[in-house]
Order: sequence, then C-alpha cells, then structure tokens
Amino acid sequence: MTRTAGFHAIAAFCFAILFLPPVAAAAEIVPFESANQSPLVQIFGLPGTGNAVLLPQGRTEVGLNVALSSNHAVNENSREQIILDGETTRFTVAARYGLLPRMEVGVKIPYISHNGGFLDGFIESYHGAFGFPNGGRDQAPRNRLLYRYRRDGVEKIRSDSSGAGIGDLLLTTAFPIYEENSQGMTLNAALKLPTGDSDQLRGSGSTDLSLWLHERIGGALAAGNWASYGAAGILSMTEGNVLPDQQKRWAGFGSMGIGWAPLNWLSFKAQADAHTPFFSDSDLKEIAANAVQLIVGGTISFSERTALDIGVSEDLIVNTSPDVAFYFTLRTRF
Repeated sequence: MTRTAGFHAIAAFCFAILFLPPVAAAAEIVPFESANQSPLVQIFGLPGTGNAVLLPQGRTEVGLNVALSSNHAVNENSREQIILDGETTRFTVAARYGLLPRMEVGVKIPYISHNGGFLDGFIESYHGAFGFPNGGRDQAPRNRLLYRYRRDGVEKIRSDSSGAGIGDLLLTTAFPIYEENSQGMTLNAALKLPTGDSDQLRGSGSTDLSLWLHERIGGALAAGNWASYGAAGILSMTEGNVLPDQQKRWAGFGSMGIGWAPLNWLSFKAQADAHTPFFSDSDLKEIAANAVQLIVGGTISFSERTALDIGVSEDLIVNTSPDVAFYFTLRTRF
C-alpha cells in the first residue's frame, strides 16, 4: 500500500463515519485500542488493555483499528547511532466472541505499512504554533523513511524502503473475576504468533505470551457517567530476529485511564500506557528505556451496538514512543 493510498483509505474511513448522525445510545467508556507504535516496539505482542466487562455467551464484537504514527528520533553515543524517521500505519481487524458464560476469545490480524508519510509539515507547523520544540524534525529530509540502528560500527537494523504486509497474529482470551453492572475485573491472556516479516519490521520473529489483570469501576454523576480503568501484566518472549543479542525475554506493561460521558452518545477519556524496555545493553532511550505515552480523545456512539473511538497520543518520555500517533477504532456488536 502506498502512502497516498493509505491516506485516502483513512480519509474515506473518517468521512464515512463522521457524517453519520449519532443516535441515542449508552456511551460506553472503554480503553483505547492503543499500544506503543515505535518501529522497534510494535513488532512485539503488547496486547492492548481490552474490556473489563466481557461479552455475553454467543455475542460477537468486530472492529477495525487504525493507528497512524509519526516517528522522529535521532540519537547517538560513542558506540551507537539510531535514526527512527518515518510513518507507520497499522490496520487491525479485531474480533472477540463470548464462547462460554465465563470465557471470551478473540483474534487480531494486523496489516502494517512503513513509509515516509505525509505528516511532517503538519507536525512542524503545530509545534511552531504552540512553541513546542521540533527535536530536529524540521532539519531532516521531509517525509523520509529511515529506521536505522548501528552498534560498534555494525549496522544492526536498516529499513528505508516503503512496504506493507501482514503483521504478527494475536490470539486472546479473557475470564471474569467479578462483574457487577458496568464494573468488573478480568484475567486476560494473549498469544502472538510470528506471522509477520521481521526483516521489514512487521513482526519480531518471536512467539510472545502475555498475562494481565484489568479492572473497571464507574458510576453516575450529576451530569452523565464516569469510569476509570487500569491494567497491569507481564509479557514473555522467545528469542526473535530483531536485535536477538539485545532482546529481553520479558517486559512489564500497564495502562490507566479515566473517562466521562456527559451525553448518552458522547464520552471523553484520557489514558496512559507504559511498559518496560524490550532490549538491553544500550544507553539509548530509543532502545532500552521505560516508555510512557498519553492518549486523549473520546467515543461517539452511533447506536447501542456501534461506536467510534478517536484518540491522539504524545510521548511523555521523549523518544520512547512516536512523536504523535492517531488512533481510530470502529467497532460493532451483534
């Protein structure tokens, strides 16, 4: 998929949805379908938080997730040099199904495109308007794709040609610990299979298993409803093909979020995602530092079954996740 085709697909998706009139519905406050989209992190099996209230037996939810991220990070020391400059678009078809009264299963199939993109000019103008630093973005070639890491004079990673393809398949399951109205806690598990091309940074080459707990609480306010949620877990990985001599075999991850639904079809929410490093033996933040990103946005409910999430993220720990990422999730239940 070319970057022009990718832009047209996203524009058509947004146009078709945003001009649908919202109807009365209960605006469900659920986590963003987000995870760190750094080129060197999105290859692993960070599962996303999921929903702490499971589907009833026999019910299905399907969704299309689009994550458009713009990366620009340049760093070096006496032994290492890294450039992460480009855009990554991740299209994910996701489905989950209430298999048993107390068991949910799901699958996520990603399609990943790395390219030079089209956001550099917009981001530079945005930073300039608000007085934010560009971090050298305005001095780099416009809309360039170059993901490169050198260590001790050896080029360990290089990706500078646009391309797209299937990523690593993710299988999920969840079990309720407790449920009461719209509140609950679940035990979740996910298995990532190495179906993507690790040479093109569409997969890690590793098989990853994650386990995490997710809890949601909420209630009514004088104006609307509120909810907060949190998750924490651990991810175990076999040896992959991307920097195998530096790859860690486990990582911790977690999310926290809060939301407010002032109207029955509209909610606003903010969420922080964090994880420990996936690589070691490096002094570069882009390789071996803890990462935290903040996502803000909301949900438009078009019916009791169908909703659209829109979010934008910023890297709270600079250069450990993309400068900016846009998240769109259209989901429906039947």
